[in-house]
Amino acid sequence: MTTTTIDRAEPVAPAAPDVRPIGDGHGSATAPTPLAGAPRAEAAPATPAKRRRNRIALAVAAGVVLALAGLGVRQWRFGRTHVSTDDAQIQGDVIPVLPKVSGFVAEVRFRENQRVRAGDTLVVLDDRDLAAKLAQAEADLAEARAAVGTAGRAGQAQAQLAAARASVTEAEAVAWKARGDLGRFRDLAAQGVVSRQELDAAEAASRTADAHLQAARDLVRVAAAGVTSASARVGSAQAARDQAALQLSYTRLVAPSAGVVSRKDVEVGQLVQVGQPLMSVVPLNDVWVVANLKETEVRDVRPGDRVEIQVDSYPGHRFAGTVESLSPASGARFSLLPPDNATGNFTKVVQRIPVRVRIDGANHPPHVLRPGMSVNVVITTA
Repeated sequence: MTTTTIDRAEPVAPAAPDVRPIGDGHGSATAPTPLAGAPRAEAAPATPAKRRRNRIALAVAAGVVLALAGLGVRQWRFGRTHVSTDDAQIQGDVIPVLPKVSGFVAEVRFRENQRVRAGDTLVVLDDRDLAAKLAQAEADLAEARAAVGTAGRAGQAQAQLAAARASVTEAEAVAWKARGDLGRFRDLAAQGVVSRQELDAAEAASRTADAHLQAARDLVRVAAAGVTSASARVGSAQAARDQAALQLSYTRLVAPSAGVVSRKDVEVGQLVQVGQPLMSVVPLNDVWVVANLKETEVRDVRPGDRVEIQVDSYPGHRFAGTVESLSPASGARFSLLPPDNATGNFTKVVQRIPVRVRIDGANHPPHVLRPGMSVNVVITTA
């Protein structure tokens, strides 16, 4: 008997949908991806909240753009009428105090950074040697005045001149009498009344009287020259006395100006020499600003332009000032070694022109301006 085998087909499972992960692949949820050829669903319309967020973002972006544009226009307009720099400093006089005579220091009457007034005594030197020289000069002056005489009193030279003039008067009288006698003797000799010997004696007497008169007149000229010489000696003695007094006054070193004493370099008992720096006086009531502007920025800067000054030491506080003058040359030309551009290796560098700015108002606390402080300046050129 024949057995027929019938093969039965295994049931086929349906194909699984193509599933791809959504997100970064680290445990994130997955969503089925439509098969190729399957109809794609249409995108859902934007919600009102999303549209509102988009409008806010556009408005913010537009505001930022407008603000930046306005700021740029403002800066452009500001740059056309203003010049600013931070290369500026407070400047002021620093007056050195130097002795004019040598000597030992007897007193020091100030402390470091002490305020002083003009004329205050700062240092006193030993003055005994110079005081003795002054006394000698005064004695010489008194002797010279005694020779020439003082008001209401005749001196030695004037007395000699008076005696010489009296001698001239006497000699003139004698000469006048001798001339008269000679004339009479000549008349009598012509008549034969007197002898020739008597006439010769009369002529000799007349000549002698004339000689005595000339000698008396010469003595007057000598005496007058003596008076002139004595007057000159009085002037010389007076000058020597004044010089001695001036040297004595130099033993007291006084403040040349009101200000603050600094850089003290003197002690009691120290021997100081002429011209040796002992201290410096800084007058804080007379300060100004020197702003070093680029040479491309000074075209419109003129004396009288208003200036706004901001000192680094006092943030938030502004000082007013006025352009006083512009330097006639760049700062490089006043340096110790000015650059020589006539060389083979030339590099163009923008030069700076110092501009002097006068600070309006007095220098009062608490905003005291000291030389050397750094400042920012803004100059209004229009």
